[in-house]
Amino acid sequence: MIEHFPVHASDYPGAVLVTGAGGCIGSWVLALLVRNGIPAVAFDLTEDRRRPGLLLDAEELARVRWLIGDVSDTQRVLEAVRTSDACAIVHLAGLQVPFCKADPVAGARVNVVGTVNIFEAARAQGIRRVAYASSIGALGAFPDSPWGATLYGAYKYCNEQTAKVYWRDWQVPSVGFRPGVVYGVGRDQGQTSKTTVAMLAAVAGQPYDIPFRGPVSWLHAGEVASAFLKAVSRDGDDAPVFDINGPCLSVEEGVALLRQLVPGAQVGCSGAPLPYPMDLSDEPLRAHVGDYGQATVEQGMRATTDAFRGLLARGALEPPR
Repeated sequence: MIEHFPVHASDYPGAVLVTGAGGCIGSWVLALLVRNGIPAVAFDLTEDRRRPGLLLDAEELARVRWLIGDVSDTQRVLEAVRTSDACAIVHLAGLQVPFCKADPVAGARVNVVGTVNIFEAARAQGIRRVAYASSIGALGAFPDSPWGATLYGAYKYCNEQTAKVYWRDWQVPSVGFRPGVVYGVGRDQGQTSKTTVAMLAAVAGQPYDIPFRGPVSWLHAGEVASAFLKAVSRDGDDAPVFDINGPCLSVEEGVALLRQLVPGAQVGCSGAPLPYPMDLSDEPLRAHVGDYGQATVEQGMRATTDAFRGLLARGALEPPR
C-alpha cells in the first residue's frame, strides 16, 4: 500500500523525528520515510522494532536512527530532538485506553507530560513542523458530549488545549489529528484493534468474534501515517485539530467483505457499537494539508490480508491467541 500514499523527499530539508515509532502508525510513518529516501529518526521507550520490521526489510530498517528514551523525561526528549537535527516531529507516543484505565498516573505522565515535553523541545529548537496524535476519544471529554468518556480521551483533549496555548503564547505551530478506528499491518493492541485481529485470524484459519458491532471508521494505517507526514511537509502557522476518519462501514459489512476476500473465514461480530462518532469528514483536513492519498476498505483489507499471508508463511507473525 506504500504506493497509495504520496510523500516527497523534497518537502523535508532534514530528518523527521517520530515518537512512538515502534507502534502501528509509527511503523507506517517510518516505512513511508525510508521508502522515499527521507532521513528517519525513531524515538521509543525500547529497541523493539518488531512492528516496523513487518513493513521494512533488515536493510531498510537499518537506515532508521533509533533513539531510546521515555517521552515523559523532559531532558531526554530535549536531547533527542536536539541531536536528531530534525526539521519536523511526528508525535505518536502514548498509552491507549485500557492502559490509561489500568494506571491513570502513568497514562497522564506519558500522554500529557510527554506531549508537553515535545512542545517544549520544539520551542527550544525552533521547530515549526509538529504533528501530534489526539484521538476520536477526545470528543468524549468535550463539555456535554454524548460520546463515551475515558481517561485516555481526557488526556488527549488536554493535549489539544496545550497545543493551542503553545501557539498563542510562543508561536509554536502544530497540527493535531483525531484518528478514528485504524487498521492494518502492525495494529495489534488497543480497544479498536479487533478489526485487524479479525483479518489475521481469518487468514490463519482461526475463528474470531469482533467484540463490537455497528458503524465503524475504516482508516488504513498507511493513510493516517501519510497524513501526518503531509502535515509536517511545510512550516505551520496555527494549531488546528482535525478528524481523520477514512470510510465508514458497519462492522457487519466489513465482516462480509472479509469473508469474500478470505473464503471460509470464521469471523463474526457481537456486542454494542463503539461509543464514538464514526462518520466524521476528512475534508477539512484534506483542505488544510493537501493530498495524502486514500485507500478504499476493499483495497486496504485486501492488502492487509495479503500481507498477513506472507508474514505468517515466513514465520514473521503468529496467529492471534
